[in-house]
Amino acid sequence: MISTAQGVLGLASGMLVGFSLGLVGGGGSILAVPLMVYLVGVAEPHVAIGTSAIAVAANAAVNLSNHARGGTVIWSCALIFAAAGMVGAFGGSILGKMVDGQRLLALFALVMIVIALLMLKTRSRTGLPDVKISMSNIPAIVSLGLTTGTVSGFFGIGGGFLIVPALMLATGMPILNAVSSSLVAVTAFGLTTAASYAWSGLVSWALAGLFVAGGIAGGLAGTRSARHLAERRGALNIVFAVVIIAVALYMLARNMSLFQP
Repeated sequence: MISTAQGVLGLASGMLVGFSLGLVGGGGSILAVPLMVYLVGVAEPHVAIGTSAIAVAANAAVNLSNHARGGTVIWSCALIFAAAGMVGAFGGSILGKMVDGQRLLALFALVMIVIALLMLKTRSRTGLPDVKISMSNIPAIVSLGLTTGTVSGFFGIGGGFLIVPALMLATGMPILNAVSSSLVAVTAFGLTTAASYAWSGLVSWALAGLFVAGGIAGGLAGTRSARHLAERRGALNIVFAVVIIAVALYMLARNMSLFQP
């Protein structure tokens, strides 16, 4: 059971994550775990990771439906990438559950910093819009899908900022198609990780429901705001990356004792 205060904070946290996703187009889900641990007050880090995985999958599925209607998802590549990644996500989630919760949070903070730095990196590559699955790119798609899926499952993150460049590297597709296609993998990885944690009883379903509901409402508000702030998108991306780094440094400071002999 969760308290009323936790429920309110869970709903508010979901709205914040959804708003950030709608506003800057990605990276928001990385804040789900620290919000659950340090704001909502979920005592067990593994429960926070398992619960946030559901929120990650739900947010990705909603965004995927929008991109699919726009015809920008390259399904043949996305489905192969996601299938390979689900194997990695399942294995990664098993490994993640074996690691001490506080140590996992410290490692999670380091990944947050890497993702923030990827957000700051401009991606201006044009790409090839008529990309198709072939014997020449299948090995790269499968291997990179397996790798990103493992990282996603281990930390319980969507991994969009890893998946997008991986898809571009494996297939040569443009950034727009990579962003759209990545949501197939993010949804699949999130569901796989959530199922693994749920099997071990490491999911708070009530909190997950509130987080998802808040995320949908926040996402709508963020999308509307993005239209008005389109010209400042680059600046917003920088600000959001700085926020992620600040949260990561806070998490490292809280868990610094783990690195002492």
